[in-house]
Amino acid sequence: MPLIKNRALSEDTWFTLADESPLPESGAVIVGLDRWRAEREALLARRQPLGIRLRSDQSPAQIVGDLRHVAVVALEFPKFADGRAFSYARLLRERYGYRGEVRAVGAPVIDQALFLHRCGFDAIEVPAGTSVEAWLAAQARISVTYQPAADGRVPVYRQRRPNPAQPEEPGARRAG
Repeated sequence: MPLIKNRALSEDTWFTLADESPLPESGAVIVGLDRWRAEREALLARRQPLGIRLRSDQSPAQIVGDLRHVAVVALEFPKFADGRAFSYARLLRERYGYRGEVRAVGAPVIDQALFLHRCGFDAIEVPAGTSVEAWLAAQARISVTYQPAADGRVPVYRQRRPNPAQPEEPGARRAG
């Protein structure tokens, strides 16, 4: 599947490994949480880039102690009505301080492209049946935000008025 990373089409150098598939000797792999738990030492001994895929019923709290070993956390969107991955991305970024790649996989919805980024996702596996161009356009559609979020964009209210904690310069005129 095509990969959008940091709002641009990107080559995906990662291989998502099914639990029953043999472990390759080299290469970047993303494994499920169950496989990570069962083969943790063997996966770490490979000394290759490692990612963990979490289903929507698997909280990132379960891997918090191992995040230093993980370059990608792939969060699954199994269907439209399940938005737990949005919360998990924010937890990874804001509570756990994770700086690696947070990837949306499964069935994310194109109408939520900007919100994925705002919650902390920096990569999206484009679902089959949708176009990369449409996903890129959807991410660029809204240029102004009103709330702070995990993406670090400055909300419009902070852009419009000076910082109230900063003393006003002598002789400065107040807008009004």
